[in-house]
Parts: sequence; C-alpha cells; structure tokens
Amino acid sequence: MKDPAIALLPAPPPKMTLFSVPEFRRAIRRLMLALLLCAIVGASSATAATTARTGPFFLPSGAAAQVVSVVPTGAAEAGITVVTEAVAVKEKGPAATVRKFGEVYTFSPTFIAVHRDEPTQIEFWNLQPDDEHDFALIGPDLKVLMYEKLPPLTRTSWVFTFHRVGLIEFKCLRHQPEMSGQILVLPPAGS
Repeated sequence: MKDPAIALLPAPPPKMTLFSVPEFRRAIRRLMLALLLCAIVGASSATAATTARTGPFFLPSGAAAQVVSVVPTGAAEAGITVVTEAVAVKEKGPAATVRKFGEVYTFSPTFIAVHRDEPTQIEFWNLQPDDEHDFALIGPDLKVLMYEKLPPLTRTSWVFTFHRVGLIEFKCLRHQPEMSGQILVLPPAGS
C-alpha cells in the first residue's frame, strides 16, 4: 500500500534535453524567423489600421472609430483647452518628492463633459519646455482608441466626435498614474 503523503508530493521535473550546436542554431533561426514574421504581420496590420504616420502614434480607425471619430481640423460645436501642469519637476522640486516619485505632471482639467455626436475641439497645451507628453484615449473596454504625441511648448488639437454615451479615460502614458483624466459623454443636447 502506498503512503498517502507521497501522493501529495509534486512530480519530479522532466529530464532536460540537450541540443547539439547545429540543432540549437536551427531552433534559434526558427525562432528569429517566427519573430520576424510576427513583426511584419503586426506592422502591416498597424499600417492598415492607422493613418500614414511614423512611429507608434495613431488616430482612431476600424472598431475604435465606432466609439469616437477624431480629425485634426474641422468644424466644432464646442471646444476646450487642456494644459499640462508640472506638479514636481527636477527644475523646481521639491527635491525629496522628485527623488521618491520622479517628475510628476497632471492634465488640467482632468474631467471633461461632452455630448454624443457633437464635434468638440480639444486643444492640448504642453507648457513644459523640455518634457514631451503623449495623449492616449482609452475606451470602455480598456483598449487604446488613439495615441498621439504632445511635443514640448506646443498646442496640439483635434476635433473629437464621440458616438457612445459613457465614460472614456485619457492618459499620458509616460507619466502615470498622475497624468490622467476622464471624458464623460452625455446624451445629445436637447434629448
């Protein structure tokens, strides 16, 4: 009869197989080829899903455009300006905060209310002379709908038209968790 305590012990690890040098090289080549193929497929998908831009930046397209449409310019029925604010930076301190948390920034305002299907121009002012920020619009399913650069000392604007009522988050992915905000999409005006 087997000892019940032995049945609770984990199984020994499987024996390791040693590769010969040529087999190892072939396995590495296959892995590199698979990674290259994934990169090519990912790049072509990203290119098809975004506008003609370089780098990781993109406006909503495909399924994301069903949540929000974004164009660089156009007629807007409403508008708002969002500025970047330095809370604790290396130039002005407080030094202890910067040492412990790094530089801390925020968007102002952090809460925006818009109406569904009402084109709204949102202009971002990056007031920092030497710090680049970015803008990521996060959908209700936590997918990034839009990702754009906010260069130092620039005003960058887009006209947003939200197509679904609800709460959408926006973030600077470089300066998390502080640099975040929310857009509340309300039903159309007058309904």
